[in-house]
Amino acid sequence: MTFTAVPASAGVHTLGEGPVWDAARQRLLWVDIVAGTVYEGRLDGDAITVTGSHIFDGTVGAVAVAADGTLLVAAQSTLIRVGTDGSREELARVLPEGVRSRLNDGAVDPAGRFLIGSLAQDDRYGQEVLARLDGTGLTYLDTDLVLSNGLAWVDGRLYNVDTVLGTIWVRDYDTETGETGPRREAFTITDGSPDGMCADAAGNLWIANWGLGRVECRSTAGELLDVVETGAPHTSCPVFAGPGLDVLVITTATTGLSEPGPDDGRLFTARVGVRGLPAPYWNHS
Repeated sequence: MTFTAVPASAGVHTLGEGPVWDAARQRLLWVDIVAGTVYEGRLDGDAITVTGSHIFDGTVGAVAVAADGTLLVAAQSTLIRVGTDGSREELARVLPEGVRSRLNDGAVDPAGRFLIGSLAQDDRYGQEVLARLDGTGLTYLDTDLVLSNGLAWVDGRLYNVDTVLGTIWVRDYDTETGETGPRREAFTITDGSPDGMCADAAGNLWIANWGLGRVECRSTAGELLDVVETGAPHTSCPVFAGPGLDVLVITTATTGLSEPGPDDGRLFTARVGVRGLPAPYWNHS
């Protein structure tokens, strides 16, 4: 089935990304990577209103939230805790100084650990990471990705996107222990470029397609089930939001477009007849 998303925000983002639904506070969080800004917003029906923001030096790849409202922000190369009082503390350096990469998409696993990937800002190829932060520190799951992107957990497996290759990788993932199995290819998308990703309650993947201006619902085997058209070519990431987790919120970007249209870079919403999974909170204890 094909659905049509509608523009939901007044603001236009250079590189909108990483929407997160904070159910406890009925709050939407997302980032503009290039602007180095984390946004907070309110979802009213199908409309999104900005209610606050946090500005950082350099880029901001992703944001996560803890149960008490504390934020974890993936800055250019480090992970920063932002307290509910606005205080900031660097928790970990993910990327070495002097390496021309930046942190990109991230997500919280079902046990509250935070995973974050990277992308190169020079011509290096196949040297990007997927790292995980937990109570023991930082662990690197991958060090050979081309452009680490969307993350989702379904039925005890972690799915992660490598955008340049068009590949969605999968591995077994023990939520309790954090142990992971070997990475293998789940499927590859050859039309457009897979970007951000989330899962629904039925166990299907919703993948933003950068270049085609849409979000694709696919089974974990890669079968195309539904399409959500945005009309914004650089569609970047979806999340299920709202009290019923039944509103698909989609970020888009103007970056890379020679002549952006009036809705490029806005947030979009769509109702697609399914519900998402509650977002796990980051465990920062």
